[in-house]
Amino acid sequence: MTKTAVITGAGSGVGRAIAVQLAREGWRLGLVGRRSAPLEETAAMTGLSAKDVVVVPCDIGDSSAVKAMGERIFAALGVVEVLVNAAGTNAPNRSLEVLSLEDYHTMINTNLNGAYYCVQAFLPRMRQRGSGTIINIVSDAGKQASPKAGPAYVMSKFGLAGLTQSINAEERGNGVRACAIFPGDINTPLLGKRPQPPGADLRAKMMRPEDVAGCAVFCINLPNNVIVEEMLVRPR
Repeated sequence: MTKTAVITGAGSGVGRAIAVQLAREGWRLGLVGRRSAPLEETAAMTGLSAKDVVVVPCDIGDSSAVKAMGERIFAALGVVEVLVNAAGTNAPNRSLEVLSLEDYHTMINTNLNGAYYCVQAFLPRMRQRGSGTIINIVSDAGKQASPKAGPAYVMSKFGLAGLTQSINAEERGNGVRACAIFPGDINTPLLGKRPQPPGADLRAKMMRPEDVAGCAVFCINLPNNVIVEEMLVRPR
């Protein structure tokens, strides 16, 4: 297996933690996110040489930008064996009563459309090669709606779960597998976008990004004949 992975949302949180863990196992990485500075920080944390990690700032909600990002990563790294869709966002004013149309579209574009665009950027070559793993970092909000998450976030995450199922339904015969990971509360910067961000005491009881990264790396490292289609993981 060619150990090359592309990770969206790699500038912080779960995406960054996955990048660091894969780098420790000798993976070459494409790091994708909105802003270059956090991606460069992640690249430095991996300890990889410049030839083994490429930083590509990209708004994944823009299909043409994703296409250009994919071409740049293929040019730099060649074969891509793993795609991790870890990018995600929410908004403070998230309930049906106050959700703006702009925030609604931003969440759908980032959390769902962006993942779809990235799948379509990398899946065709996986299919052609007969090998590939796609990890979608969803949320337990993709299993059950709650006021805590808000409708746009919930809708995007239910859609991401459906995208994962569709990949497995259509592509397993082509050697491509997909896993949806449904984490509960994680102590990441996204908590700052809650209407009332949790304090340190509540954050201490949550999972760490490294915990969820370990789940993703476990699924990636399984033999090619095994698919963990879904994984639900919550704080104890």
